Amino acid sequence: MIVETLAVGTELLLGQIVNTNATEIAVRLADAGLDHHHQSVVGDNVDRLAEAIQTALGRADAVIITGGIGPTQDDLTRDAICAAAGVSMAYDDEYADHLRAWWSRRGREMPSSNLKQAEYPDGAERIPNRKGTAPGLALSTDSGWIFAVPGVPAEMLPMIDGHIIPLLQREAGGDDAVVVSRLLRTWGESESRVGELFADLFETSTNPTVAFLASAGEIKIRLTAKAATDDEARALIAPVEAEVRRRMGAKVFGADDETIEHVVLRRLEELGWTLGTAESATGGLISARITAVPGASTVFRGGIVAYATDIKHGVLGVADHLIEEHGVVSEEVACVMASHAADVLGADVVISVTGSAGPDPQERTAGTMIVGVHTPDQVLAKTLFMPGDRERVRAYTTTAALHLARLALTGVWWGGSKDEASGLDRWMRPGGS
Repeated sequence: MIVETLAVGTELLLGQIVNTNATEIAVRLADAGLDHHHQSVVGDNVDRLAEAIQTALGRADAVIITGGIGPTQDDLTRDAICAAAGVSMAYDDEYADHLRAWWSRRGREMPSSNLKQAEYPDGAERIPNRKGTAPGLALSTDSGWIFAVPGVPAEMLPMIDGHIIPLLQREAGGDDAVVVSRLLRTWGESESRVGELFADLFETSTNPTVAFLASAGEIKIRLTAKAATDDEARALIAPVEAEVRRRMGAKVFGADDETIEHVVLRRLEELGWTLGTAESATGGLISARITAVPGASTVFRGGIVAYATDIKHGVLGVADHLIEEHGVVSEEVACVMASHAADVLGADVVISVTGSAGPDPQERTAGTMIVGVHTPDQVLAKTLFMPGDRERVRAYTTTAALHLARLALTGVWWGGSKDEASGLDRWMRPGGS
């Protein structure tokens, strides 16, 4: 059973509203074992919407339409369904009475335009709306099923869960097919390099399938399997996941909902260590990422935003001669920032950042960012060269800093042990220069 989704609304095309409904429906279709090959967005135009419905039914067994079934002039989904299916518009007097009663119970006078919601394509079944006044619609045609639901998620999702998904599963011949996805989170390789490393799996593995997703400096590898049961699907994924982990090694840092913040905090808890930050160019973004995790207070001591050079000197003990010799944007300064912040904050581990975020260069080329990591065993620093505008540089550096902390906490630094560190990696004892 192939299902296509179609969102209606010019506001979606203009970017005034994000199409979260497509995501919500896609998750439910996957969980139900229903194939989902296309998503579309169409503005408030009857002819274009009718054409989109016909196109969807030409390549799918069912189309789910969200939006356009309200009472205003631009709610055109019912009209477009009639045009696409070649049926006339019918009117439900009983539902019109229901609408009047609904408004009356709330002590309000019903605008006559609301009676538009009593109209429906002839032959369509109405799907009850427990949260609003616009009923959903289900119409079986020679080309396939057409479903229409409100665009408001609180009204739409109960119709999807309680009516449409069960109906589609019955039409597909049962409810025993499931789709399971496993998301492996990686950092330290480019998307193109990850694609090369797994080209053979991408080309030869059909169940599970392999896909790559880039997001804020991390690369996610998604493995998706379809089987009769959840356990059988996971059994199909297991050997492919093991191979991905073997090839990527320490670059795989988590799976599914495990973010880098969760991974770092969990590792610190295991070690019994506390965490602090000393940030310049990132301006507190690392602290914000950490404290967004519930329970972070068990590990996180606090953060220092030492943006001005005199604050680095006065609060974090960065000596004038160090700045004169190496510059503020240097690995030496990052290491001292981290070590002194550990003393100031009483933290076992500190992540520090100094750099030139841009757009104008500060000592170094814009995008040059230095991350330092202090642990009870050593102080490390890494020079990074981040692409993009100022906000992208800061966001990617924040992600990189958390990952470098993870590597330091696990005894690995940028793809190898400390004995394998590259020329850009500095290993120093606490307080070293």
